[in-house]
Amino acid sequence: MNAPTNGQLPVVVIGAGPVGLAAAAHLLERGLEPLVLEAGPAAGTAVRAWAHVRLFSPWAEVTDPAAEKLLAPTGWVRPDGASYPTGGDWAERYLQPLADVLGETVRYGVAVTGVARAGRDRIVDADRDAQPFTVHVQLADGREERLTARAVIDASGTWTIPSPMGANGLPALGEKTAAARISYRVPDLTDPAVRARYAGKRTAVIGSGASAFTALAYLADLAKEEDGTHAVWILRRGIGDNTFGGGEADQLPARGALGLRAKAAVEAGQASAVTGFRTQAVERDGAQLVLVAEDGRRLDPLDEVIVLTGLRPDLSFLSEVRLGLDERLQAPTALAPLIDPNVHSCGTVYPHGVNELAHPEQGFYLVGMKSYGRAPTFLAMTGYEQVRSITAALAGDREAAERVELTLPETGVCGGAGLYDDPDAAQSSEGGGCCAAPATLQIGIGAPAASGGC
Repeated sequence: MNAPTNGQLPVVVIGAGPVGLAAAAHLLERGLEPLVLEAGPAAGTAVRAWAHVRLFSPWAEVTDPAAEKLLAPTGWVRPDGASYPTGGDWAERYLQPLADVLGETVRYGVAVTGVARAGRDRIVDADRDAQPFTVHVQLADGREERLTARAVIDASGTWTIPSPMGANGLPALGEKTAAARISYRVPDLTDPAVRARYAGKRTAVIGSGASAFTALAYLADLAKEEDGTHAVWILRRGIGDNTFGGGEADQLPARGALGLRAKAAVEAGQASAVTGFRTQAVERDGAQLVLVAEDGRRLDPLDEVIVLTGLRPDLSFLSEVRLGLDERLQAPTALAPLIDPNVHSCGTVYPHGVNELAHPEQGFYLVGMKSYGRAPTFLAMTGYEQVRSITAALAGDREAAERVELTLPETGVCGGAGLYDDPDAAQSSEGGGCCAAPATLQIGIGAPAASGGC
């Protein structure tokens, strides 16, 4: 029996999150066979990790057109396009039904441990592009398998690798040994066990983005109910005009309101700010922790530390793939200038596709959050456009691949949580996108979506 040719092999998609499942839907629409490999036990495993979060983006902007076509025959109806889902809603009402329709195309409990060209390590040129990909995986029971693919689309995201406390991008000295008292996620204080961890405690929050603002808002609310609760907000820079975002003038009202809530927490004494503090070491003081800065400053002892300094891609299983990555963002070289957070917000990122996402390794693509490397400006709509373009290219339709089929709202659509007092109030918002804030906006409900970015 002859071995299958490249054209007869499946396209392996790594990750059954929003963009990975959308890739599978687009591949099927193009007559190509997808094989989705998900390390977790269900679709949207990372999304489920922030199930309590309400997104900035409404339902109309977090479902993919090709996926909706697959779902339609099952009787699935998209929830009200103007309403805003939580992560749990997104997973249960869209991602899992989509994965169920895809059936055996999606495999769970399959962790990818390596990707390479069959019979070629990264230094071998001879006949390289003609070889299929080989994908090494480990199953939940510990068994290993080797799969063969015509192309690989890596939509595994960045959720699994939060950035560390150290200001130089490396873990601070003692950070690993103090892991029991350090968290890298916005806490869900509706969980009694999590609430007990921070109630009446002195907690440091390290970071200056929406996630840090939200953690401060949570802890400030807790401080009103639990005596002794106090947050110490640690910033690597000083406090300036932009520290708290754009406030009432912010083009993303929910983001601006988050900054104002953080500012209010500091002014009310529920949190104290420490500026210019670049953490170098974590020391123990009995059961508490002491943070030490590069300049020698030492903070008073802390009970807990929440580190919210960003996320980064896992490139460890791609060592034999020839990647073309920007040296700063770890994003595809041609994409990096378009998403540089020093220049762009999510609303100013131009829709992009196969050309910007190409690597020296033909047939291999990073998509979704992972394609943005360390940049935090990703949104679901952009990811859906990415995989539409890539699958068109894989099907040989270059014209469609290079055509832009996404128009973003002029005000932009960013990743994060919709911190709405009444989720239904979001339905009356004007303008669309996460920028459309409801008339009543209360900070301290929900948390930024560190994964799924929409």
